[in-house]
Amino acid sequence: MRSIVISLFIIALCLGSLQAAKPAAKVECLAGCGSGPLGAPARVAQLIEPFGAAFDKQGNWYICEHKGQRITRVDAKGIITLFAGKDSSSRSPEASASGQLEFNDPHGVVISKDQQMYIADTLNHRVVKIDLKDGRGGVIAGTGSKGYSGDGGPAVNATFNQLYAVELSRAGDKLYLTDLGNRRIRLLDLKSGVVTTIAGSGQEGIPTDGADAAQSPLVDPRAATVDSKGRLYILERRGNALRTVDQNGKIRTVIGPGTVRSGTVKERDLNGPKNLCVDLDDNVIIADTENHLIRRFNPKDGATVIIAGTGEKGDRLVSDNLLKTQFNRPHGVFVHPSGVLYISDSDNHRVLKLSNW
Repeated sequence: MRSIVISLFIIALCLGSLQAAKPAAKVECLAGCGSGPLGAPARVAQLIEPFGAAFDKQGNWYICEHKGQRITRVDAKGIITLFAGKDSSSRSPEASASGQLEFNDPHGVVISKDQQMYIADTLNHRVVKIDLKDGRGGVIAGTGSKGYSGDGGPAVNATFNQLYAVELSRAGDKLYLTDLGNRRIRLLDLKSGVVTTIAGSGQEGIPTDGADAAQSPLVDPRAATVDSKGRLYILERRGNALRTVDQNGKIRTVIGPGTVRSGTVKERDLNGPKNLCVDLDDNVIIADTENHLIRRFNPKDGATVIIAGTGEKGDRLVSDNLLKTQFNRPHGVFVHPSGVLYISDSDNHRVLKLSNW
């Protein structure tokens, strides 16, 4: 009996040591914390309202600067350069090597396993693809004119109205397109090139739980993502809501106005959220923009918690305390395959990295 007790004591000590050895959460600035030019280290370079971020297989990562009208690339050494669009920060704009592409308020960017980049060129109402292997680019969805048409046919002949976000399916064979002006989520099959609508009837309103998503109203979908189980999540900006669509196409609201009490920071409703992603455990991470917070929704128990931010606008960065670090209208959240969280702190013109969060 004594030996069993001793063994249990040793195991408890070991477990305690392992728990104590877990690294503390850390936040650091990766890009945009200075006024340097392109060609400088990203950390001290000047960004222009970053939004999207994406990662390639070579250790580079990319920033979609929606007011900079460009995509910049940060290499494995941390140096930032122009990748696509034009350097609008220079008095003599220099075009990138990517086909002289010009954007109009681009917001979203994703990269597929076969190293194709897809960009939501928002106010050009189109999706642009760039092959990272040779830098060639072109339009794969949208005519450039605002409208709603083309379902069931080639996406290049379809019309959209303010494409704010693009997201890849887990298999990498489809793109989820957030067509905000049309109040719809549309699906682009990358193999056939055909586009369809999977959520949103085009009418403005709050959907009924359990209804068919494609026949339901939405308020104003701003971004969408999908988890490992095939659940689609839709984030609404003015709707201040998170909705989910199951594999049977049924929609349900999981966060909405009044689902949390107003009052303290932890009890605030969502306020103008702009972007979301799914972490490695299928939790939904939300950029709660006008609350200046980053939140996490756990679909297993329905709980929503704050993981970073004070709830007040500011630029204070506390490297070892996520809840004392301040944001100024964060617009983008992106989980790296390693589990690290990238945050586009847009009105502070910087990108932050959260580790061990």
